[in-house]
Amino acid sequence: MRVVALLVAAGTLLLEGCMVGPRYANPGTPVTPTFKEQPHAVPTPGSGWTYGTPEDAAIKGNWWTLYGDPQLDALEVQIDTANQTIIAAEANFRAARAQVSYNRASYAPTISVGPLVGAERVSANQPYFASQTANGGEGDFDLPFDLSYEIDLWGRIRRMVATAREQGQAADADLENARLSIHAELAMDYFDLRSTDAQLKLVNDTTGAYKEAYDLTNTRFEGGAAPLSDVAQARTQLDAARVLATDLGIERTADEHAIAVLIGRPPAAFTLPPDPINLQPPSMPEIPGVLPSQLLERRPDIAGVERRMAAANEQIGIARAAFYPTLSLSAQAGFLGTSALNWFTWPSRFWAVGPTFSQTLFDAGRRRATLNTATADYDQTIANYRETTLTAFQQVEDNLAALRILETEAEQQHATTASAEQSLDLFNIRYAGGVDTFLQVVTYQTAALNNERNDIDIMRRRLDASVLLVKALGGGWNSSQLPKL
Repeated sequence: MRVVALLVAAGTLLLEGCMVGPRYANPGTPVTPTFKEQPHAVPTPGSGWTYGTPEDAAIKGNWWTLYGDPQLDALEVQIDTANQTIIAAEANFRAARAQVSYNRASYAPTISVGPLVGAERVSANQPYFASQTANGGEGDFDLPFDLSYEIDLWGRIRRMVATAREQGQAADADLENARLSIHAELAMDYFDLRSTDAQLKLVNDTTGAYKEAYDLTNTRFEGGAAPLSDVAQARTQLDAARVLATDLGIERTADEHAIAVLIGRPPAAFTLPPDPINLQPPSMPEIPGVLPSQLLERRPDIAGVERRMAAANEQIGIARAAFYPTLSLSAQAGFLGTSALNWFTWPSRFWAVGPTFSQTLFDAGRRRATLNTATADYDQTIANYRETTLTAFQQVEDNLAALRILETEAEQQHATTASAEQSLDLFNIRYAGGVDTFLQVVTYQTAALNNERNDIDIMRRRLDASVLLVKALGGGWNSSQLPKL
């Protein structure tokens, strides 16, 4: 057994030996010093390559509290424990973490035991058997302990552990990306529902105004001051508003059902009371004025792709190690007796130990093909990493531009809505005074309603763009490291 211990110790020392294959280095990705659409940013000509370490593992801060909506906050906090997509991603991360432990076990030898108690008598009448050697049977009492251990000469085992660790980190990044995406989706569905509530309130209020206009027109008709066509137009306008309110109810119902599923509840068991969205600017969160490109390193999707790229690099080393011989250590020891009485006596002991070298001499190019495949897979992950980073920059730029342009559009729309409402008031007065026909009133009623609806829709788009910007920046405003597995 002392020989076995010495051989195991020697094998452990060899773990610090050479490691074949490329050493991983994060490839560069194109980046500019500032975002083109960043407010008050001065674009710098030219671009370079930057290197970064993703810092996306930690659960993002409760960024939705920026909107100051208690109902939204109450819904968002239910997601992490109830949303089935997140629960599935969390289970996948636990499986990936367990895989790290599985591969790390290869650092230690495998020891097994297989006790055996049996008896055998050989037939004296079997062919080619000397009958004089037959006996009355013999018994075996065997308690062997087997040890097998692969000495990691070329780093194959170390790279397998590193691959599992990097895949585990990628699974954690996937979990964070799922959390970020679901939280953002809930916020957008919530804002869509609240904007629909505002649309419904507007249409219902407008329906009331249309009913008053219809009553006035009908009274004027009965008094001979208005033609029947005015009554028909007023009735058509009123019915169209009621149809619009019914149609908006479909949109609201769909948004409410989507929110229910996101928080892990059946739609039939969830109801969100109407609460029209606040159209005042204070309902918009303040997005930081300085948005350096380094914040993109906090995006979970980039972290996941980068970790998979590191794992693909390890696969190249594993494929290259297959070109070198493997060294394994095998040992067996135990007790072997002919009866239970002498089974555990000192003369019944036995042991055997020895190393084994193995080397593939010819495989018709199989190992070379495996190496070429691993290299191609690594090149693919580099392209995926850079594409994901470029897409992330695009998403930030898109939503920065959307917020900036929609702010201007909102101001323009407010002015247009005010003008339409003023025109409607004037034509209502003129119609009541008999100066204009009801057709003018109908025209400006329609214009006022459409512009008021546009006001609400632009507010919804601004809120959605702000959520998408938060998502594009990785959620929250704090960075942390991926877990050490």
